[in-house]
Amino acid sequence: MSGLLTLDLVVAVLAAGAWLGAGATAAMAPGPADPPRRPWLVMALVALAVLAAAGRVVTVVLLLRVGWWFAAEKVILGLPLLFGGGIAALVLLGTPGRPARPARIGPRGVLALFGAGYAAAAGPVVTLLGGYPVTWSVGLVTVALVIGATVATARVLGRSRLRAPAVAAFTTALLGVALAVVTTSTVDTGGGTADRLGPTTMVTDLRGPDTPAPGGVVRRFTLTARTATVDTAGGRRVSAWTFNGQVPGPAITANQGDLIEVTLVNADISAGVTLHWHGYDVPAAQDGAPGLTQDAVQPGQRFVYRFRADQTGTYWYHTHEASDTGVKLGLFGSLVVSPRPATTGAPSGEELDLTVPLHTVAGVLTAGEHGAPADRTVAPGTPVRLRLINTDDVPRVLELAGTPFRVVAVDGTDLHSPGELRRTGVRVPAGGRYDLAFTMPATTVHLGLSTGDGLTFVPTGPAAPPAAMPTEGRPLLDLLSYGTPAATAIEAGRRADRRFTLVLDRGLGLAGGRPSYGYTVNGRAFPQVPTEVVRAGDLVEFTIVNRSRDIHPWHLHGHHVLVLARDGREPTGSPLWLDTFDVRPGEVWRVVFRADNPGVWMNHCHNLAHADQGMVLHLAYAGYATPFHGGHGNG
Repeated sequence: MSGLLTLDLVVAVLAAGAWLGAGATAAMAPGPADPPRRPWLVMALVALAVLAAAGRVVTVVLLLRVGWWFAAEKVILGLPLLFGGGIAALVLLGTPGRPARPARIGPRGVLALFGAGYAAAAGPVVTLLGGYPVTWSVGLVTVALVIGATVATARVLGRSRLRAPAVAAFTTALLGVALAVVTTSTVDTGGGTADRLGPTTMVTDLRGPDTPAPGGVVRRFTLTARTATVDTAGGRRVSAWTFNGQVPGPAITANQGDLIEVTLVNADISAGVTLHWHGYDVPAAQDGAPGLTQDAVQPGQRFVYRFRADQTGTYWYHTHEASDTGVKLGLFGSLVVSPRPATTGAPSGEELDLTVPLHTVAGVLTAGEHGAPADRTVAPGTPVRLRLINTDDVPRVLELAGTPFRVVAVDGTDLHSPGELRRTGVRVPAGGRYDLAFTMPATTVHLGLSTGDGLTFVPTGPAAPPAAMPTEGRPLLDLLSYGTPAATAIEAGRRADRRFTLVLDRGLGLAGGRPSYGYTVNGRAFPQVPTEVVRAGDLVEFTIVNRSRDIHPWHLHGHHVLVLARDGREPTGSPLWLDTFDVRPGEVWRVVFRADNPGVWMNHCHNLAHADQGMVLHLAYAGYATPFHGGHGNG
């Protein structure tokens, strides 16, 4: 699909270039009434333009078969302009009253060639700058620019009697700009009713239990955010933003039912800091979204987070204020919640449970804690669980070489009957977590990164042979067909109460209220993206479409979503409950969740640079609001 999008763009640019090339060649005649110097080249370029136009029809039809989202601006604006300008050029190529002949192309024909080129170029320009959906504003401004460019070319060619088209272009452009600033709806009800809000509950009141469950304990942690100098895996010392002077920050661990209490202290991070519990469905007041659930913690201030550890699994925490910068510089750490020891049913004996953050510091991709040994000695027969956490903005591919293994959990949720894997890579999305399990063999095992580095597990006893290294080109695990089906808490086939479509793209928008070329959702950048409104108890379905050429790891705060389909293909393996998933170029995902965690939540791309440039919106429960400014600290 990504290749088809690229091919369509290439064909569109080829058509525009051929028309403009023909116009430029025809205009190179010694005088306005003289024939072009290379008439055969003019007609060859015209023929190429016609063939490219026909090719674009084919690519647009193929895109339409995938979904209207990928072809909307092409059908509504691109193709009409392409064929309108092309037909006009073919009619006007000759002098008045004469058919088009390569030996004699009059001034009107030359101008028509340029006009066809501008009209053809409008298509790919709108795709790159306007995206989806096509609005009256975009359409009017585009038509005005095509007319204006043609009028300007006429003046250059010595034909200045085009006042009426010039006035029409100016008037059309003004109307288009005026429509662009017209206020539109600020909410999206997803096809449901717009509830009349009664008494409003503030998200700050949604704090959850303040005591552990019976049998649980209170686990207290203090995280102090401060600048520090740390050692990288490559042996360099770099300036970093740290929790307690280390990168990653201290691991937070608990057992199910414990009460986690974390005191965040900001020593000297001038940008401010918060703690977001990525993937952990905490009450809204504990979510750490600055401007939405709290104010950012400034230097000299502190904030206490408190929530019950009801979910088991692998998670992580990170700042959400200036997060594009803060996470890269080190403000993150792991959160692992284990089942209660009395109920695990774990076999007796030693077990290695290792959390492995994947992060890039000073350009070096590292697996595990800074300063931890790359080689670990493990007794054969030891059960090993590797909790992989991708803290970077881009996906990471890993392979466990030297032993069969299973992916037993994704995003903190156990998979149903995961099968044994061999010579298979795993692709962990930005922000995602994969738990790998294997039994240590009597030979060396290597967890390899795409960079060639990683972790090596060496068996105790006699010297083992060198670790088998990962091999490029190994097949990647497809979670849609991994494991076996199982019942879920969401009834199969039930129609959703609310349905939202999120079309992810890049184009012109108002990011933070300022015009910019950034990342958009449904053609708008935060804070102009309408807020999605749901009611408690609703079954909510998202269709997420990626029209862009970037990967967008999608992350909804406060909820896990159940995957219904990817590119129309339904899962045949274990149910997939995810909190972060890569929507790759050209992909269409359908996911669903139960609205069972009231509040106002961020819903955004977890490539935090994309979020910073506008790819963010809010999901709000009817009857709930925020007392804060409603923005966020860039991601």
